[in-house]
Amino acid sequence: MLYLRYQSATANARGAHPGIFGLANGLARSGLLTEEDRAWWRANNDWFDAAYPNPAEVDPTLFDKSRHPVASCWFKETAGHLLDRVTGYLELLDRYQVDWRELRSADPGQIRYEDDVQVVVTPWR
Repeated sequence: MLYLRYQSATANARGAHPGIFGLANGLARSGLLTEEDRAWWRANNDWFDAAYPNPAEVDPTLFDKSRHPVASCWFKETAGHLLDRVTGYLELLDRYQVDWRELRSADPGQIRYEDDVQVVVTPWR
């Protein structure tokens, strides 16, 4: 199985690389999005929220910074219906000059959560 992640090109103060949803949400919170981009962002976030499970709702400890300070979500390569929509987020980030990068790995870290479309991992030490 191959896993894919889209994240910030640079680490934040905690040493983590926020994913594309976090980056897009940050743009929306900042008030920088045009009205059209904000409407697109809201509609697509709602679509993703309905399309697959939120790991934090299944296990609230997954993103507890004291337990897993750099946990990250990775799509499974088989999640085509989700990956097809990621392109819009990447285009949004590009429009606002937010640097991102794509990662691909067969072994992204220790799996803390898994469902049919994604895993949440912590990096191997």
